[in-house]
Amino acid sequence: MTISRRSLLLVVLIALIGVTFAVVDLPGRPAQAASTKRVLAISVDGLSVTAIEKLGPGHLPHIYRLMRGGASTREARSEYEQNVTLPNHTSMVTSRRITRSAHGHGVTWNEDRSWMTVQEAAGHPVSSVFSQVARAGRSSALFASKSKFGLFDRSWPSIDRFVVDGDTDLADRAARDLADKKRAFTFVHLGSPDHYGHRDSGMSAAYRASVIRTDARIGRLLKAIDSSATLKRSTYVILTADHGFKAAARDHSAPSYANYRIPFVVWGPGVTRGASLYRLNPDYRAPGTTRPTYAGKQPIRNGDLGNLALDLLGLGPIPGSTLNSTQSLDIR
Repeated sequence: MTISRRSLLLVVLIALIGVTFAVVDLPGRPAQAASTKRVLAISVDGLSVTAIEKLGPGHLPHIYRLMRGGASTREARSEYEQNVTLPNHTSMVTSRRITRSAHGHGVTWNEDRSWMTVQEAAGHPVSSVFSQVARAGRSSALFASKSKFGLFDRSWPSIDRFVVDGDTDLADRAARDLADKKRAFTFVHLGSPDHYGHRDSGMSAAYRASVIRTDARIGRLLKAIDSSATLKRSTYVILTADHGFKAAARDHSAPSYANYRIPFVVWGPGVTRGASLYRLNPDYRAPGTTRPTYAGKQPIRNGDLGNLALDLLGLGPIPGSTLNSTQSLDIR
């Protein structure tokens, strides 16, 4: 039987309509020349700025080392729509807002849905910092303390190593990987403060103790960088959080100041030491105690992370991204 070209085209179109967006990626622009720079992104789940300030450098020497030796703010913000773990982490790695209808990633849930991908949530292909690193011919890794981060491994198979483990072993495994592998981008999620905040409330004794232990784990990651002259001169660290924790509360979903207020710290070669990120970035607006929408001058958000990491690596922005899409967040 002979099939006309028009009929064949119709068959192909029908087939394409039925294809899901499980692992489809946006084409983006051609990969750029590889650089020797590296980025370690650390997200401390539920890290309260109040805890950082009250515990101080005596209890949190490594977090304060990053703040004093780099550019930072304690007045960054989560995404406007939600102060929740998985939606905000998806914004970090895609540099998109959450709401699907506003060019967001569409990940609004916060549990392990093993059948879902970010692409299916958005209804179209979605790139990430991981996929852009891979397109440049470089390597990435994701170390997470919660299994629901399998969402990222399913969505971007270009992640070269994906590990889920408890915070203590996770930090050690990530530190060894930093020392042994020449990865461009490593993302480490440390979830202990969130666990104790939900169990005992924000700023409880157990929560504060978990923040202190988390600081020690960050210290092990920094030790891996310090142990190598090559890593010391080539590695940037971005430290942030997905949300804060209101004292005496066991939930962080409410739109309250303590929940949407987060730190954002950048440390590494050439970063202005001890500088305020808002002073370095007059195009951004310090939000005070408010929770700004996406209209007008923006606060620094954790969703700026993905495009900032790519900028530090000498790579262009994530295709389709809307947060720091011009890669204009300055660190020097």
